[in-house]
Amino acid sequence: MRDDVVRIFVGFDSKEIVAYHVLCESILERSSIPVVFSPIVLSNLRGIFERERNPLQSTEFSFSRFLVPYLSDYQGWSMFIDCDMLARADIAELWALRDDSYAAMCVKHDYVPKIETKFLGQTQTKYEKKNWSSMILFNNARCRALSKGFVNTATGLQLHQFKWLDSDEQIGVVPVVWNYLVNEYEYREDAKIVHFTDGGPYFEEYRNDDYAEEWFAMRDRVMSVQQR
Repeated sequence: MRDDVVRIFVGFDSKEIVAYHVLCESILERSSIPVVFSPIVLSNLRGIFERERNPLQSTEFSFSRFLVPYLSDYQGWSMFIDCDMLARADIAELWALRDDSYAAMCVKHDYVPKIETKFLGQTQTKYEKKNWSSMILFNNARCRALSKGFVNTATGLQLHQFKWLDSDEQIGVVPVVWNYLVNEYEYREDAKIVHFTDGGPYFEEYRNDDYAEEWFAMRDRVMSVQQR
């Protein structure tokens, strides 16, 4: 695929269908270059992704996200992003940060979650490198360790803590504004992608969170188009 086309794999969860469409629309409305979306839907991955659901995983795509290099045939760059996010800036700015000297790039969060329970009563697990994998730029040719077999058998920590790389030096840094954690960080007007990591405004208990009004405005635009 051409370098000036953003190949975006979006985590898809059947409990967050609206969130997927809102995120995609927020990217489309602000992007100055072409984008291609590939939702990571478990029912589309039969025969590829075969591991049983872990009781600690909070979304259907917790582990399947690491199939992105395999699904990209280990060519070029691809982006993975959780569906519970909202783009507030041109995705081309993020895409321009790709650096071939790294195997992967992400926001290297360093925090301890403030709450114990996520949306729908899911346990808030705490581990090193938490949320690093919620938005990843994959330099696919250098991520061949993420084979179909490895993704199906590796532990959750091996995957989410980037143990499939030889060292953390292979992970490039993306500025925090490109994966800004709502409720974990203070409000910033210049946040470019905000992440409703503990539960988006589509769940009633989170409807007063920072950036929620922007999310609802985008949702209303999506719904108005669908109703025409």
